[in-house]
Amino acid sequence: MRLLLTSAGISNASICRTLVELLGKPIAESSALCIPSAAYSLPGGASMAYQLIHGVADTPLCEVGWKSLGVLELTALPSIEEERWTSVVQDTDALLVGGGDPLYLCHWMQQSGLADFLPTLSDTVYVGVSAGSAVMAPTLGEGFVRSTTRSGGDGGLGVVDFALFPHLDDEDLPGKSMADAEKWAASVPVPGYAIDDQTAIKVIDGAVEVVSEGQWKLFAPGPEAG
Repeated sequence: MRLLLTSAGISNASICRTLVELLGKPIAESSALCIPSAAYSLPGGASMAYQLIHGVADTPLCEVGWKSLGVLELTALPSIEEERWTSVVQDTDALLVGGGDPLYLCHWMQQSGLADFLPTLSDTVYVGVSAGSAVMAPTLGEGFVRSTTRSGGDGGLGVVDFALFPHLDDEDLPGKSMADAEKWAASVPVPGYAIDDQTAIKVIDGAVEVVSEGQWKLFAPGPEAG
C-alpha cells in the first residue's frame, strides 16, 4: 500500500501532484472510497461526516475530481459478509480516510477487519486526513486527542514507524503550537513528524518523503517516552 498522510487533505498543488504520482494515473480516471467513521464520536460528528462525503469540508478530499466515489462505513462492516466489502476495496484505487477521533477510528479499523486487510492492498493509495493519517502510526502520543469513546490506550495501527502531529500552528485549534508539538514529541518513543495543513508525508515501501508548501519538523524519539 502507498500512503499519503496529510493534515488537511489535498490542500495544495504539490500534494495533488503527489497523489497523481501515487495513483499512477489522473484522479479523473481513478476510483475512491471515502471512510468518514472517525468523525462520529466527536460533537457534531454527523455533520462532519456529511461535509466530508459531500465535498464541502475544510479538508479537500472527495471533491478533487474522482471518476467514481463511494462510502465505506467501518461500523457497518462487521454486520455484512466479508466478501461484499473486501471485493469492493480491492477494486478501488484510493481509500480516503477522514479526520476526527483517532482512537475511535483505530478501534473500528480493527473491529471491521479493515486493519488486517490493508497489508494485502499493494496497489491501493491510502489518503489520510488528520486522525486518518495519525492512526497509521504505532502510537498517537500524549495529549494528542483524548477519545470520547471507551477505547483505551494511545496506540495506532503501526503501519508506519513514525508518529504524526497534524495541524501544526493552526490558530483555530488549541494545543497545536510548535511548543505543543515539542511536548508531544517528548512522549513519543518513535520519530515524530509535526506537519501543518500545507504538508503531507508520502510513504512507499517504507521510504518516507515530506511534501510541503508549508511548515513541518521531524523530532527524534522523545527522552520522556516509555
